[in-house]
Amino acid sequence: MNAVVFSAHRVAVIARNTVREAVRQRAFAVLLLLAMGFVVAARWCRELNFGSSELKFIADFGFGALGFFGAALTIIATAQLFFSEIEHRTLFTLLAKPVRRSEFVMGKFIGVSVVSASFCVALTLLLGIVLWSRETTLMHAFPGSFVHGRVVDYAGVLAAGFAQWLKLTLVAGRTLLVATFARTQLFTTAAGFMIFVIGHLLFLAERAGRQGGLGIRAYLAKALCVVLPNFQLFDFSDLIGSGDPIPWSQVARLAVYAVMYAGAVCLLAALIFRRREI
Repeated sequence: MNAVVFSAHRVAVIARNTVREAVRQRAFAVLLLLAMGFVVAARWCRELNFGSSELKFIADFGFGALGFFGAALTIIATAQLFFSEIEHRTLFTLLAKPVRRSEFVMGKFIGVSVVSASFCVALTLLLGIVLWSRETTLMHAFPGSFVHGRVVDYAGVLAAGFAQWLKLTLVAGRTLLVATFARTQLFTTAAGFMIFVIGHLLFLAERAGRQGGLGIRAYLAKALCVVLPNFQLFDFSDLIGSGDPIPWSQVARLAVYAVMYAGAVCLLAALIFRRREI
């Protein structure tokens, strides 16, 4: 098997089959419908905005639903699709052919990334429609507040949705890395959610690293920030409806960072899976 040359075509075939299996699962439809329901419901939850502008609240609520349900879909799909190949013994048939384990890992990652991308596109477009509809209504009701035109940067909405997808690809990569050495789907799923939560709390570790000087706590905090990505950096929902521009240069840097980080994680996952006894 080591003599088999790495093939992008075989990776694409595995990715396509992964997407097909993910769409067939009920979790995809259920989580998509739940997230869409939350996005639409944001328009009627204005009493919960705690004093923030209505359009900004809708954006925060919508991207919050996208981030949470998108992460749930990504983690569950990654764990379930990986271990289903082992439980149904289709992995043995697949690896008996001229298919490298690295191709299997990469195909699974790309397939899940495509599924999460379709999820993000659907939710981002729906959120843009909800924002446009509500902003149009407000423009007619309060024309004095829109003397300079629309306040929502809809290109920024797309950029924020793209950043959410970048975050989900990192979640998929880390979950897949756990799956390559874990023995159960439950452990992989739980670990994926833990990684998701820790990534959103990592700014606390960064703050401790900056304030801790040169102590052990500071070095541990900095090491944790290197191993795990800070998911707060991928959240631009606060800028939607606030009138502030989207920092496109930061979005570009995050895209480069996500590609490099996901590539490194997939490489490590492939090395671990290569030595795993199935």
